[in-house]
Amino acid sequence: MVVVGAGPIGLAIVAELVGRDQDVIVLERGEAVAAAVRQWGHVRLFSPWSELTSPAAVSLLEVTGWAPPDPHTYPTGADWVRDYLDPLAVVLGERVRTGQRVVGVARADRDLLVDSGREDQPFVVHVQGTDGTATRVLARAVVDCSGTWGSPNPLGAEGYPAAGESAAAGRILYGMPDPERDLARFAGAATAVVGSGASALTALISLTSSPLHTPDSRVVWVVRRGTVGNAFGGGELDELPARGALGTRVRAAVDAGLIEVVTGFRVAEVRERAADLALVATDGRAIEGVDQIVGATGFRPETSFLSEVRLDLDPRLQAPTLLAPGIDPNVHSCGSVQPHGFDVLAQPEGDLYLAGMKSYGRAPSFLAMTGYEQVRSIAAALAGDLDAARAVELTLPDTGVCGGAGLFDEDASAGGCCGAPAGPQELTLTRPAR
Repeated sequence: MVVVGAGPIGLAIVAELVGRDQDVIVLERGEAVAAAVRQWGHVRLFSPWSELTSPAAVSLLEVTGWAPPDPHTYPTGADWVRDYLDPLAVVLGERVRTGQRVVGVARADRDLLVDSGREDQPFVVHVQGTDGTATRVLARAVVDCSGTWGSPNPLGAEGYPAAGESAAAGRILYGMPDPERDLARFAGAATAVVGSGASALTALISLTSSPLHTPDSRVVWVVRRGTVGNAFGGGELDELPARGALGTRVRAAVDAGLIEVVTGFRVAEVRERAADLALVATDGRAIEGVDQIVGATGFRPETSFLSEVRLDLDPRLQAPTLLAPGIDPNVHSCGSVQPHGFDVLAQPEGDLYLAGMKSYGRAPSFLAMTGYEQVRSIAAALAGDLDAARAVELTLPDTGVCGGAGLFDEDASAGGCCGAPAGPQELTLTRPAR
């Protein structure tokens, strides 16, 4: 069996399959496991350690003498890698193959069109190494845990890059500023943060805190919706305390005048000038004098390497059709998502599954503990234990918003506190010159 992506969920299903004596390898395009997590390693997660380790993985690790971290503390991404994911990769050994990019999945000797004998053929996974070498790997089953981190949504309101966005790419960060890595880029700069999810809140905290915040700093929060609304999250009522604290911190920064809030702004153009940038909305308004832009508008799945296998994805969320209604962010938070397993994640191709963040498509409400239960069920199904595969049980924390990560500089081992409602700070806008 082949797993695509050696992130937290990909490594978890390898551990599950190893525990069931199944032959499995995981292919990771990065030079090390959890390559995406390493890119936001400076950010603290919403979830405590008790929700960030897979039971199957823990069983393998404990044999080596590994000691679990304090279950009540909140790790950064770097902590997660160092204290859990890297040791797990060592235990899994040669089953983990890094520097291997999956560029295609197909049935042997069959393209997408051919029906005859399709279900009797193994999968062929087409792989490109970092040295350019192409190989073909045969597999009985494929589980895609490749995530969505490498496919950020553009700034443009219609889902395509705004005019000028690609040309200004050198001044746009799709992610969350790192106070150490990005000091020269953002300290004292005028920065527009586009987005209203938790990644946007995390970016706003970083930009209004030392060392990135200086007396010369200017931070503009650009929100598509008409009001900030529930973008601040669940506060003290949030069952993920670190997530509640995140919104409380941003609300306080808005109250203090450190953040200018612009609502109802849908980006149509990024206008690059010699000294700065301007964001232009579809209604003609403009935010001028911007040095840098942080794009925190979410992510989407990349499915081009699955173009020769048969998929059944929701046309809006790009998630498995049976799963999509239960994760629709217009209806659900992460806590109201129902437990689900192999049967809703399976694709028409047979023995092909989407799992982890990849299974949520464009929905932002994924939690690691959801993925661990997904792959436990999938592994049981692949091993022929359908009773275990169908016995899906999971209790998730409720309220608030879900996608993203927590505070930079606090363990957040206690619950968040409430803050008084804060209105947006007014910002004078100009219409661009014609």
